[in-house]
Amino acid sequence: MPATPPIAGRVVAVCLSPTHGLTKICQKRIQLLAGLGVEGDAHLGTTVQHLSRVAVDPQQPNLRQVHLIHEELHEELRARGYALSAGMMGENLTTRGIDLLGLPASSRVLIGDTAVVVITGLRNPCRQLDRLGAGLMAAVVDRDERGSLLRKAGVMGIVITGGTVIPGDPIRVHLPPAPHRALAPV
Repeated sequence: MPATPPIAGRVVAVCLSPTHGLTKICQKRIQLLAGLGVEGDAHLGTTVQHLSRVAVDPQQPNLRQVHLIHEELHEELRARGYALSAGMMGENLTTRGIDLLGLPASSRVLIGDTAVVVITGLRNPCRQLDRLGAGLMAAVVDRDERGSLLRKAGVMGIVITGGTVIPGDPIRVHLPPAPHRALAPV
């Protein structure tokens, strides 16, 4: 890997849930396990763990081991009347200062001293979000100037190098070689 890039942002919160459901519980620390995801989280595994995807093909690779959301999205949604905090939208890591949605596919996100997550794609928001507030699912999608759908509910990734992650950890980003591929839903 090339020289260490400058700090791009910080971890605001770390969350997990041992059971399947929308929200995750904030922790003092989480452990990322290479090739698996977040230790103790219901989505841990080499094959897909999201129940709707397991029903289609339980042998699919798990490209959704870690879910990251930018705190700036929570702030935007709170300004629109939604009472949201870290973990409520199902994210494992809440970040600040990084344009997660603008990262190209295969970006390597270095978290803290050792952990590395490769961004696999966009989180495709689901209707469960409306349990947190009427219209929340619609609030996390938008249209660009060409009318293309924009998904704002965070990004998904796989753990390449494990490590402990705590709130306040620095986040650095290594972009993949050009040409860059835009993120697509996974």
